[in-house]
Amino acid sequence: MADAIFENQRLADVYDPLDPDRSDLDLYLGLAERFGARSVLDIGCGTGTFALLLAERGIEVTGVDPAGASLTVARRKPGAERVRWIHGDAPSLPPMDVDMATMTANVAQVFVTDEEWSATLAAAHRSLRPGGHLVFETRDPRRAAWRRWTKEHTYRRVEVPGVGWVEEWNELLEVRGDLVSFESFVVFESGAEVLTSDSTLRFRGQDEVTASLETAGFTVAEVLDAPDRPGREFVFVAIR
Repeated sequence: MADAIFENQRLADVYDPLDPDRSDLDLYLGLAERFGARSVLDIGCGTGTFALLLAERGIEVTGVDPAGASLTVARRKPGAERVRWIHGDAPSLPPMDVDMATMTANVAQVFVTDEEWSATLAAAHRSLRPGGHLVFETRDPRRAAWRRWTKEHTYRRVEVPGVGWVEEWNELLEVRGDLVSFESFVVFESGAEVLTSDSTLRFRGQDEVTASLETAGFTVAEVLDAPDRPGREFVFVAIR
């Protein structure tokens, strides 16, 4: 089940305006070009920003996500008809043979159990052609990013067209081993409505991720730095 921030329609509708800087996607676009990808599976496509950027470049794209509200936002966007949208998770995907599979932003960290992560990697492996690439990012646990998940460091206030002023921030709830839980707050000033969403992410180390990829049948080709978060994330490039 998707978190409320993606599944609640009112929260999904303001997701993009509250996080408009998607320069993190530039690396993925560059890798798709470098690999000559003509077809891409975007796992956890959310509101469709990356899928639509690929489609604008003439790439055949399938976007899959379990959050129906996020997909509703994606399907409303200009050019959405160019993308094949699937409401569901990666293990339930129909057969396909794509050049590249991606998990951008926090997607790889939402699979908190070994079973969920293994099933997702297996689905990506099945969906790729031989020699195809899986690309995703995950935060380096040594940097303990969660220490700054406080209102002081995450607060923003944005005027959203048609909605009014919206406030957002995160608050750390718990760190339990490699699992980090936090609560997101979204305040709609018009009507003084406050909506919250609880999330848990898993922070896997580089060696653990590498081992899981090899078990799933991948070869790790590169581990890159994320240009938008230098020194804080691993970007894995694996080959089927």
